[in-house]
Amino acid sequence: MSPEILWPLSCFGAYLLGSIPFGLVFSHMLGTPDPRQAGSRNIGFTNVLRVSGKKVGILTLSGDLGKGWLVGWIASLGFFPNLWALLAVLSVILGHLFPVFLKFRGGKGVATGLGGILGLHFPMGLVLVVIWAATVGIWKYSAGGALMAFVALPVVSWFMTFDLQFTIFSLFLSGLVIGKHKSNIVRLLAGTEPRIGRV
Repeated sequence: MSPEILWPLSCFGAYLLGSIPFGLVFSHMLGTPDPRQAGSRNIGFTNVLRVSGKKVGILTLSGDLGKGWLVGWIASLGFFPNLWALLAVLSVILGHLFPVFLKFRGGKGVATGLGGILGLHFPMGLVLVVIWAATVGIWKYSAGGALMAFVALPVVSWFMTFDLQFTIFSLFLSGLVIGKHKSNIVRLLAGTEPRIGRV
């Protein structure tokens, strides 16, 4: 198969993988509430953790992080030109944000985005995880940690790679994730955003 066909097909495969809604899958398998019908109605880790408990929450986090990491890791092996590697990682994240299996209504992309960066550039991903964890640890806002990590991403990516394509990719990814957090930003500013451990 020629690269001109293989690379776009790989991005399409990454999108389909990203579209798998692990929060919904594990909630259904373990008989817990449909995350689309409870809490913030989001299929991601934070809402699943709140409405279904730690076990389903951790499974959801592992699935969402893992699908991003898998694509990022494969993309990092050098089989793809740099641009196509970045597009593959972007595709798995777009799949999570806009899953074809759920009428394009998905999660907010934090775990899958962090997983993709960890697979593609582990030191950079580790820096972002530390920023997320430190922010959540101090203020107990999951959304706050996500916003801090993805606001930092373009700056971190530039100083760790000095690669213009990677930085543009980072800017676009940050815009997607931050845009998905508009309601969280409003609640954070109003002081009504739930903290981790509270509904």
